[in-house]
Amino acid sequence: MEPLFGKAPGLKRIFSMRVRMSERVESGESPLGRRSFNGTDGGVFEGDHLRGTVHAGAADWMLTRPDGVNVIDARVMLITDDGAAIYMNYGGRAIVPPELLPQVRDPARRGGVDPATYYFRTTPAFETGAPAYAWLNDVVAVGAGRLLPEGLGYDVFQVL
Repeated sequence: MEPLFGKAPGLKRIFSMRVRMSERVESGESPLGRRSFNGTDGGVFEGDHLRGTVHAGAADWMLTRPDGVNVIDARVMLITDDGAAIYMNYGGRAIVPPELLPQVRDPARRGGVDPATYYFRTTPAFETGAPAYAWLNDVVAVGAGRLLPEGLGYDVFQVL
């Protein structure tokens, strides 16, 4: 069957985000895998139409399945430079080849891991009551993540 739409949708960058990781709490092995709480100390985000800080306390309640795939379940509060609050939640997958795990788990070396060697993708959704950013409430978005020495970085795109 030929594609019904004719061509693939495009992407437009909304912002890039950097977050500093803080505490990590492991729950141990469960029937679904290993759940971990990965907290943040905050961060920054910036794009053509919005910029600001990532409120401290954002976190990912990640599940590492028995097959090694990390299932992302994150919640973040973005605070724009003009004082608006934007709630962002996202799911996704982070898949790191086993041979890279020692480097990825070492904060001093993780930023040097080429993001082309692992898979780190998310599907952000936004919620805000701020009129200037209400357009985000209706955006379908995807994110591409990468490991940084201090934590994580994302480029977040609107699907056109």
